Amino acid sequence: EDDLKQQKKMSMQHLKKVQKSHPNPLEVQVAQAFADLETTVQDLRKDLAALKFLSAREIDVTATKKAIVVVVPYIYLTQFRKIQSKLIRELEKKFSGRHVVFIANRKIIKKPAKRSAVKMQKRPYSRTVTAVHTAILEDLVHPTEIVKKRTRVRSDCSKQIRVFLDPKEQSNVEHKTDTYSAVYKRLTGKDVAFEFPAHM
Repeated sequence: EDDLKQQKKMSMQHLKKVQKSHPNPLEVQVAQAFADLETTVQDLRKDLAALKFLSAREIDVTATKKAIVVVVPYIYLTQFRKIQSKLIRELEKKFSGRHVVFIANRKIIKKPAKRSAVKMQKRPYSRTVTAVHTAILEDLVHPTEIVKKRTRVRSDCSKQIRVFLDPKEQSNVEHKTDTYSAVYKRLTGKDVAFEFPAHM
């Protein structure tokens, strides 16, 4: 029993909940998976020990396919990216049939109203909607590089972002592009299609 308590305590060290809210069942599972990998996968042990995540949730990709979105504190993003490919591979083995993506927690600051009487500090570009949505896109596909982007206006005037990914990574990520599109749509409300340019 003491071993079980110790194991649970160790797994929950990886979860950093805001405002002391209770973790959902998926967050408990992800925290446990982090702890398991920390103890069983030598390559991840050192880097994973210090890492925490803020939340985890499931998103429907298709009627039969789901993805797990893990939100991490922005200050840990660089450390996560060092081991992200390996960590995702190991987590996807544990959550069979579900893709796993990591997104950094970023805050959007609204554009101040023109008639606002209060003199506000200039909003940093990194906190604008455009910058945050671009960063989410980069988080989703990391470590694959985005080589260019285009916005397509459809006949009904709706917009779709066309994102061209590094063709060298096509065999590694092509099976995940539906997941990337579904997660991006859920987080930003924007349609995105991923392609691989034939010639660079």
